[in-house]
Amino acid sequence: MPSRSSARLAALTVAAVCSAASTVVLTSPAHADAVRVHDIQGTTRISPFAGQKVTDVPGIVTATRAYGSAKGFWLQDPTPDADPATSEGVFVFTSSTPKVAVGDAVTVTGTVTEYVPGGTSSGNQSLTEITKPTVTTVSTGNAVPAPVVVDEDTVPDAYTPAGDPAAGNSVNGLPLAPSAYALDRYESLEGMNVQVADARVVTATDPHSELWVTVKPWENRNRRGGTVYGSYDAQNTGRLQIQSLGPVADFPKANVGDTLAGPTTGPLDFNQYGGYTLVARELGTLKNGGLERETTRKQSRRELAVATYNVENLDPSDSTFDRHAAAIVHHLQSPDIVSLEEIQDNNGATNDTTVDASQTVTKLIDAIVAAGGPRYDWRSVDPVDDQDGGEPGGNIRQVLLFNPERVSFTDRAGGDSTTAVGVTEAHGKARLTVSPGRIAPADAAWKNSRKPLAGEFVFRGKTVFMIANHFNSKGGDQGLTSQYQPPARSSETQRHAQATAVNAFVKDLLSVQKNADVIALGDINDFEFSGTTKILEGGGALWSAIKSLPKSERYTYDYQGNQQVLDQILISPAIRRGGDFAYDSVHINAEFHDQISDHDPQVLRFRP
Repeated sequence: MPSRSSARLAALTVAAVCSAASTVVLTSPAHADAVRVHDIQGTTRISPFAGQKVTDVPGIVTATRAYGSAKGFWLQDPTPDADPATSEGVFVFTSSTPKVAVGDAVTVTGTVTEYVPGGTSSGNQSLTEITKPTVTTVSTGNAVPAPVVVDEDTVPDAYTPAGDPAAGNSVNGLPLAPSAYALDRYESLEGMNVQVADARVVTATDPHSELWVTVKPWENRNRRGGTVYGSYDAQNTGRLQIQSLGPVADFPKANVGDTLAGPTTGPLDFNQYGGYTLVARELGTLKNGGLERETTRKQSRRELAVATYNVENLDPSDSTFDRHAAAIVHHLQSPDIVSLEEIQDNNGATNDTTVDASQTVTKLIDAIVAAGGPRYDWRSVDPVDDQDGGEPGGNIRQVLLFNPERVSFTDRAGGDSTTAVGVTEAHGKARLTVSPGRIAPADAAWKNSRKPLAGEFVFRGKTVFMIANHFNSKGGDQGLTSQYQPPARSSETQRHAQATAVNAFVKDLLSVQKNADVIALGDINDFEFSGTTKILEGGGALWSAIKSLPKSERYTYDYQGNQQVLDQILISPAIRRGGDFAYDSVHINAEFHDQISDHDPQVLRFRP
């Protein structure tokens, strides 16, 4: 199938169950002469005919979809009404290969249904459809209604209205205001033939043959061509997902900053994986923007370079070891310490009792040597089987690589998967009770999630405490195009608890040694402006060093057209006060279609 997003992953539901808190008034079927597509779409997100049968609805076929489980065609009325809130297009779900062609004038009899991609529990908006159709072809070879141009002048700057508190914060029942809100504008075009022109790519082509463009060229643009996400209250309204009705092999392999030159035209759909999507019948021509992978500078002899790098479920069967090694050696310039996230055990996703990851790590270390880098040493703590989340059987964990020619690791025996590391004092200095060790592994904050790995290092006679993290993912959060506005971020509850535990541990270190050099780094799975980060920074214990960069350069991940921060390096006051540090988000993955990880690594250089 050209895209996972075309799969019908939830049962068809009528509007009455789209939102348990919404009240939907269902009308009786109108006379065939009176019912047109704009009547079916109505002036809210829910059709006034939801659950009802309509007869002989006229229109022109603008596109057909003959693949996947969402087979059908788009019908558009060539005679629109005068109301900008009512769409003139609708999807007709046939369930089998449609027997109509683009340009056919048809009438459709069927049942109006509100289909919720992902099911009602997802919180997604619904897609108005005509199901169980009887289709009559009236004529063929007709002109397709001219596409509606979607551009910076027609998409409002405000993203969405707040949901109705009386309806559980759902926007479903609110009258559409397409001149005021971007999501209302897109909803008013649902199912219609639309067009973007010369659109810049802001998320690279993914394995499902999808990419994202922006119709607002200057909206939070950065120097590499992306669109930066800087606040919960400042959504990027010009983002739009692009798929194709053509063969997967013909879909462009685009990077951020490339352009789909010329027109990209097709019906505006809505799906589980990103919401409003232009399903292109005609794709623009890919124009290369010339984006290149970045390289950070080499640390000086007196600088300690630490990095965090999520290597995305790395196990010995993967083919990416050489490319990861090249990234570490050539693009990161062989940092002295590297916190690796998502190192899997020796047999990857095979779900047995294996937890040892020595083969995975050794294979990466050997590849680094082959790429011209140092022979790193490493420390980690094996998790309890299937207790740390991630891919079942993979037993992902954090690993601390270090260059023994530059730094030494202070080993203190006793650290294991269930023993908590603590802080003691020796000669007025802080020290870990076990090294390496895990922070509060029995705490409920770490249920089905990775436990932080703490280790004690020495560089040029100075002790540096490292805490490698991989916080709970954003899985389960409602999407930005959810019917509930603002969307619920349920996953952050656990991250807040995790941040509280790490912050408390750092405070334990600083209470013993106020000027201790402490670094908490890794895949925090949350933004630099998030509540999670604020809790980590609480009481001045830490500070997220990515905030030393200009706002336009603060991103480590690219998701649905938003370049955002998930990976962070947080530093203690002694490091920040010195001011002698440099931070670099090294963009080698997130912006590229041929990425080896979906995360960009981060590097901090400082003088302890």
